[in-house]
Amino acid sequence: MNSTEINELQITACKARLYALEGIFNAKSGHPGGSFSAADIYTYLYYKELNVDPANPDDPDRDRFVLSKGHCCPSLYAVLALKGFFPIEELPKLRKVGAMLQGHPDMKSTPGIDMSSGSLGQGISAACGMALAGKLDKKDYKVYTLLGDGECEEGQVWEALMFAAHKGLDNLCAIIDCNGLQIDGTVAEVGGLEPLDKKLEAFGFEVFGMDGHDFNSIEQAINAAKAVKGKPQAIIAKTVKGKGVSYMENKVNWHGAAPNAELYEVGRKELLDTLAELGGTL
Repeated sequence: MNSTEINELQITACKARLYALEGIFNAKSGHPGGSFSAADIYTYLYYKELNVDPANPDDPDRDRFVLSKGHCCPSLYAVLALKGFFPIEELPKLRKVGAMLQGHPDMKSTPGIDMSSGSLGQGISAACGMALAGKLDKKDYKVYTLLGDGECEEGQVWEALMFAAHKGLDNLCAIIDCNGLQIDGTVAEVGGLEPLDKKLEAFGFEVFGMDGHDFNSIEQAINAAKAVKGKPQAIIAKTVKGKGVSYMENKVNWHGAAPNAELYEVGRKELLDTLAELGGTL
């Protein structure tokens, strides 16, 4: 990518964080930490990688994306709205009764959402089913799923990984958002995943790493994964929980909490300043 393309992606990701912050503040609930750590990954997938069309969100030949850590949907919603799947005006209504956008993705009510998710560990199983269906139907679409590192403590995740390798699902790529924190503390203290790369390899995956906030690094990892034949791929993305808002970064208490009015304004100003530095506007 050239510098202009990277700048455009950075602007989009910053806007996604801004809209996500606004939605969570208005809802007085939500999960900013993991939503912000994943914002750059969502942005790259929808703006550079996925074969999707906002005008035809149910195209049977489209690529699929399953957000396995469904609670981190606010910035995904923002990216979908910015991409044109639905009006941006829906974003401030997050978690409101009767609104389109709820606290976990709902494929029946939200254009662009390929799978309802939220029960941790189950999203990757659905992604495996989609990938197997693609193989059986002789389709060439790719299935991406994003998991949290804390989510990988769920046994069902490892059952799904074993299934994917057994079926040779080389059209499946699992991205793990490794921000190091979960609701009860650090992942290392609560569950202890390391050595995650070796475990994934032992379960039959080709494993890559990336900086989840560096678009060149994201592109290199995605391209390397796409080149793999005969086995599923996993990408370990090193990220910062709460990325973009200083008082949220690497703070476990922002896993699932909404800012008050004062902190909302602080966070909004920081993101607006970042947006201005990038040359973007809302």
